Amino acid sequence: MRLLITALTLWIASSLPAQTPIAPSPADTWREFRGNASRTGTSSAAVSDQLELLWSFEAGFSIDSSAAIVDGVVYMTALPGLVAALDLEDGTLRWKRDFGDDEDRFGESSPTVVEGILYVGDLTGVLHAFDASSGETVWSFATEAEIKSSPVVFDDLVLVSSYDEYLYALDRRTGALMWKFQSQGPLHSTPSRDRDLVFVTGCDAVLRGIRLDDGEEMLQMDSGAYTSASPALVDGIAYYGTFNNDVLAVDLRQQKYLWRYEHPVRHFPFYSSVAVQGDVLVVGGRDKIVHAIDRGTGEPRWTFRTGARVESSPVIAGNRVYIGSADGRFYVLALEDGEKIWEFNAGAPFVASPALASGKVVIGSQDGVLYVFGTPVTQN
Repeated sequence: MRLLITALTLWIASSLPAQTPIAPSPADTWREFRGNASRTGTSSAAVSDQLELLWSFEAGFSIDSSAAIVDGVVYMTALPGLVAALDLEDGTLRWKRDFGDDEDRFGESSPTVVEGILYVGDLTGVLHAFDASSGETVWSFATEAEIKSSPVVFDDLVLVSSYDEYLYALDRRTGALMWKFQSQGPLHSTPSRDRDLVFVTGCDAVLRGIRLDDGEEMLQMDSGAYTSASPALVDGIAYYGTFNNDVLAVDLRQQKYLWRYEHPVRHFPFYSSVAVQGDVLVVGGRDKIVHAIDRGTGEPRWTFRTGARVESSPVIAGNRVYIGSADGRFYVLALEDGEKIWEFNAGAPFVASPALASGKVVIGSQDGVLYVFGTPVTQN
């Protein structure tokens, strides 16, 4: 891999913070993909080890995206054109939008909910803003290719990546274009933020740091391979997997690679985004394995073998890892050693990532069922 350095190296070194604490998603909220602006996939929710299926919702078509959970409401999408809001406690349908055509619309792009507006991209290239209480369209913005990235809100902007090779920044209230940045290949990852820079990876094999105010590129580094995962940012370091069968740790201040992890035997791409807590990161691989890696050294901590590829991105809460697999099972693992604590066999692949809030775990399967797990309330 080669390092590409801009003329603004000193500016970057002075602008990035010396330490960026991991800020997990609040215990009662999961408003965006990976739970926070740093995309670390961590939650403050206290989830019991004694999980049970509380309720499920039959969407009818594949659920490939993560849910958002805000103010006790679950927001989800499914192919080909369903957007729905359900009560977190019992699954009561609050509202749904069905675009009613045969064209696949809602795929991997996960909804983000901020101040009463739900933002989500679709496979026709449209970014939608819906009223979160009613599902009515507030505005929409058309890109030139499919959107698999999840939109995210930073200050007064909503950002989304598109396969038309652009990263877009729109006014989050009106949908007006504020700026756009062109890469050299389709953009799949969801933007991550570290102070006034946002970071994206893409099919051009480059990690880029883009200034939030005006879309100017401030940093680029060669990842060595096509990348679809979203970078997790902790202490000025980016962690992400590539299609070169490795996971990278990139020091953004010093613009250098700290380590590269690759399984010694099984060499498969990493489509999943990493979760980071403390001195360990966890990621799923297309080698059918969940990998735990030492954050400081890149050495393996443990592995957990599933029955099929793992494209679901893990979530860490407390000392537990929550992740789905294409083998049709949802797993709860011990963060310390990868021991299996619990599993649920849905009989259909999980590629979506879990969302955690208020002691519950929400995840959808590719046979179109949204599952909600938790501990039933004991009736006196």
